[in-house]
Amino acid sequence: MKWLILACTAMAVMALGMMAQQKTRAFTFGDDLDFLKKHTEVIVLSDETGARQVAVIPAYQGRIMTSTAGGLKGTSFGWVNRELIASGKKQPHINVYGGEDRFWLGPEGGQYSIFFAKGSKFDLDHWFTPPAIDTEPFELVSKSTDRVVCRRKIHLTNYSGTTFDLEVNRELRLLSEVETTGHLGIALGPKLKVVAFESVNTVRNTGTNAWQKETGLLSIWILGMLNASPSTTVVIPFVKGPEAQLGPVVNDAYFGKVPADRLAVKDGVLYFAADANHRSKIGLSPRRVKPILGSYDAVHRVLTLVQFTFSPRDTDYVNSMWEIQKQPYGGDVANSYNDGPPQPGAAQLGKFYELETSSPALALKPGQTATHKQRTFHLQGSEADLDAVARAVLGVSILDIKKGLTK
Repeated sequence: MKWLILACTAMAVMALGMMAQQKTRAFTFGDDLDFLKKHTEVIVLSDETGARQVAVIPAYQGRIMTSTAGGLKGTSFGWVNRELIASGKKQPHINVYGGEDRFWLGPEGGQYSIFFAKGSKFDLDHWFTPPAIDTEPFELVSKSTDRVVCRRKIHLTNYSGTTFDLEVNRELRLLSEVETTGHLGIALGPKLKVVAFESVNTVRNTGTNAWQKETGLLSIWILGMLNASPSTTVVIPFVKGPEAQLGPVVNDAYFGKVPADRLAVKDGVLYFAADANHRSKIGLSPRRVKPILGSYDAVHRVLTLVQFTFSPRDTDYVNSMWEIQKQPYGGDVANSYNDGPPQPGAAQLGKFYELETSSPALALKPGQTATHKQRTFHLQGSEADLDAVARAVLGVSILDIKKGLTK
């Protein structure tokens, strides 16, 4: 009897361990690809070896859902909302399918918002994502082994009643090794696993009226949803200088001030917790931003880097704060969002965090276009190999990142 009790106890412990492992293990790229193919058409971009792969879904607004540097058995870097996709149901406010490069338009809040109807309150109950950037498909224009082109015609009305007619074109490219090292400006260790891709996002004013600041402007907004973990930290270098000249270092008031243990400012670098346990968001203004941001997952030893189109000459960025704004073009260029319950005990969107970038406000005349590019790099390997990249690109060591949120 004693032996039986011990055996049953051991089996129970093993079962609990297996359950915990299933909850915490990362899905492989092959796992995610098989799942996605059961629910929608997936286009896979790949290099000749099959190690670097990118999954694109035209029906989800031409978004890059996930990628890998290790083939089908490699880590899947993008966050995929399996529960929502498998349900086949559409949610009223937003359909968070996931994806590490998805197309959106701003502004989200304010008198020129495209997410709130005229006269509504700026709260979650009245916040609705326009279907054209949430549930409606993009048209597949062309595809090859290393690129996909999608497009969509969109009609929008903002909070102030201004209407917009536009066409969106998205070119999604898997970057070669030569392009990857060229963009990073550093030779990569031979033992590193690397995948990199780029989205080229172009908006054309197809209407008959010019888009004007006085009635509201749009912006191109690219968001990457990545798997959160207790060991993941967002890293954002910024331009140092006095607040009297450059303004605040960081905007951390989107969903209430970010607690001090979740956001640190140290010698020209922001460190932000990406654990999906506390709903929060930060942003950098055009005076503070540099065209690079990233994150590091210490458990899976993944360094993620994001580059984007930016010129210091551009100063007008749409403001997405949920309020009537005094400065509707005093918005942020780069953002990071960490998901969590909107209030204690409430359900959250998912276990993900985001790296986001935006174009300047688009004052386009009929027929004019504007383009915003975003590149994402995932590097996986030893901390010694990753350290050289982090120092060269982000200006900090891997150890700096791991200790970034400690005082």
